[in-house]
Amino acid sequence: MSGHSKFSNIKHRKERNDAAKGKVFTRLGREIAVAVKSGGADPGANGRLRDIISKAKANNMPNDTIDRSIKKAVGDLNAVNFESIQYEGYGPSGAAVIVKTLTDNRNRAAANVRAAFTKSGGNMGATGCVSYLFDEKGYIVLEKESVSEEEIMLAALDAGAEDFSVEDESYEITTAPEDFFTVREAIEKSGYEILSGEITFVPQNYVKLNDPEDQKKMRKLIDMLDDEDDVLDVYHNWDE
Repeated sequence: MSGHSKFSNIKHRKERNDAAKGKVFTRLGREIAVAVKSGGADPGANGRLRDIISKAKANNMPNDTIDRSIKKAVGDLNAVNFESIQYEGYGPSGAAVIVKTLTDNRNRAAANVRAAFTKSGGNMGATGCVSYLFDEKGYIVLEKESVSEEEIMLAALDAGAEDFSVEDESYEITTAPEDFFTVREAIEKSGYEILSGEITFVPQNYVKLNDPEDQKKMRKLIDMLDDEDDVLDVYHNWDE
């Protein structure tokens, strides 16, 4: 993982989206609604909701906005009809891209994702065309200043984590997808506050784009996808 900190990528995307917090909060509100519908409004009993709340806080979503989103979801359970759809494709020079969406209109989502690929010099492919180039992993991030390295490393590994790494501003824990919730809960029960936790896609190998024009097109693709309300996450194997 050295040199490819997931937390650094999250920070980069969050900073780039600061001027469009409304879009970020809209997406998080959708995720909260789906989590509440599937598991209830109590974060203590709903691990998925707890993870999304952590994600919301990492994106500077105010606590009162989070609370309102949960209450709204409870009152509108019958109106929550969002569908999770994954798209895959290629950016410039064959860079692999996975796009996760949460939408109430699959035709709109597909058309907008396809347009982003086309307008940036890439192309959307069939399901499975690039996902084999990634490993699905659980990622847990803790702030460095508030945690003892030795204690959190032992707690994570004892709970079943695969790896533990020290980055510039954080500790990052990697798990198998099926062990993510167990490891996260063990860390929380040990009294540590999780900055961010999610199940994500990690590239098996990274590709370099040496042509400045390819880099520009790849950045355009990522930015266009980020601007779509239906898009939750964008994963790629470009070594930025």
